[in-house]
Amino acid sequence: MVRKLVAGVDSSTQSCKIMIRDFETGELVRSGMARHASGTEISASVWWTAFKEAVKQAGGLKDVSALSVGGQQHGMVTLDRDGALVRNALLWNDTRSAPDAEDLIAELGGGNREEGAVRWAKKVGSVPVASLTVTKLRWLARKEPENLRRSAAMCLPHDYLTWRILGSDDLSDLVTDRSDASGTGYFSGVTNSYLEELLDLAGGDEATSLVLPRVLGPEESAGQAEFDGGSFVVGPGCGDNAGAALGLDLKPGELALSLGTSGVASIVSEFGTADETGMVTGFSDASGRFLPLSCTLNASRVLDTVAHLLRVDFDQLSKLALAAPPGAEGLTLVPYLEGERTPNRPEATGALHGVRLNNFTPENLARAAVEGMLCGVKAGVDAIGRLGVNVDRVYLIGGGSRSEAVCRIAPSILGMPVSVPESGEYVADGAARQAAWVLSGKDEAPQWIPRLTSEYECRAQPFIHERYQEVCDLFATRGQLSMEL
Repeated sequence: MVRKLVAGVDSSTQSCKIMIRDFETGELVRSGMARHASGTEISASVWWTAFKEAVKQAGGLKDVSALSVGGQQHGMVTLDRDGALVRNALLWNDTRSAPDAEDLIAELGGGNREEGAVRWAKKVGSVPVASLTVTKLRWLARKEPENLRRSAAMCLPHDYLTWRILGSDDLSDLVTDRSDASGTGYFSGVTNSYLEELLDLAGGDEATSLVLPRVLGPEESAGQAEFDGGSFVVGPGCGDNAGAALGLDLKPGELALSLGTSGVASIVSEFGTADETGMVTGFSDASGRFLPLSCTLNASRVLDTVAHLLRVDFDQLSKLALAAPPGAEGLTLVPYLEGERTPNRPEATGALHGVRLNNFTPENLARAAVEGMLCGVKAGVDAIGRLGVNVDRVYLIGGGSRSEAVCRIAPSILGMPVSVPESGEYVADGAARQAAWVLSGKDEAPQWIPRLTSEYECRAQPFIHERYQEVCDLFATRGQLSMEL
């Protein structure tokens, strides 16, 4: 019997990956990957080129029955009336619109930033920062008004790639989903609608007249594609964090902590959140629920930096850290190596505190690096908890999860059990699961459950985070945090 296959795509800032899986079991059949030019501003055409190459590397799509695209969030793609690109896309990591974010917050509050933050959080679940699309729209209106006038439609990276795969040149065929739309800053995941008043605030009449992608439900088909000699159903797609949550099969109360270059904490919730402090962004997920998310700037690169300083590799750093006692004999590292986003201290630098003759050892420094990184991401986890979202268990993913020390120390810092799933491409896997969901026509996604490689029970040691917080507060009162290595 010929089995049905589905494909999931992860179109990121650096590459396009395709996972082709069995419709019934979720078993990986084959995969492909193609890198493309990266940066903070780039032509959206590179995503299409990389997709076609990734398809080739994956052995084609002729036998695939359904496909969905997961993609980097927030980026702004502008199209003219003929569907041609107006300018390069501004990606999530482009920070030129940071002043525009501040302006938008103050303007919605009638000149009062604090009031504006409250109003933004209530309307869209998030307070604008440079990554959100609404700030990039304001930048376009302010700096390139002629390009805004030329634009007939605006969409996100995954929307654009889905549209190209569908083979359409009709702007009305642009589609998206709640998870990605919720990261624009002009969509409410609670009412499931675009907010014209916020579009008007950001870009005036030119913005409110733009064609925006139609928002599909999590199991709704975007249409049929004829591609690569085959024909397949196309799903609505999703943002990358929502795709990872779907790939991990997260249930309410289960938090994914991704330790890569940055530390991202996201959790499936039955209700939307509104955090006027800006520490938590109130996104939607890819299952019809919500996905509160918090992001820190400093995660695995903290370990990389200290490993380089000690002239050891990643595994050796882990062994050194586990050879030291909890708390590193009083040595505390605050790892704001490139400022910090959560909490919002963009100009801060790091601090190494508590150095004494008898504790300044490679083992303690390695332990302080691991503990400091985990204490840093705990700020995001705690911020989510303060919004009333129950956090029961943490799933640790990303490069940092490959460290034995990180996995063993994390429960003591976070104060809850930690599970480590097998290594996988969870954004693409989540998109593939969505494609299977659309193909099934059922009310729920198929039960593809990722296997766990390890589980670590909680032996909470709150004194570590308490001392870490004392050091943060100490240096913050001095106006900055300085790295003293």
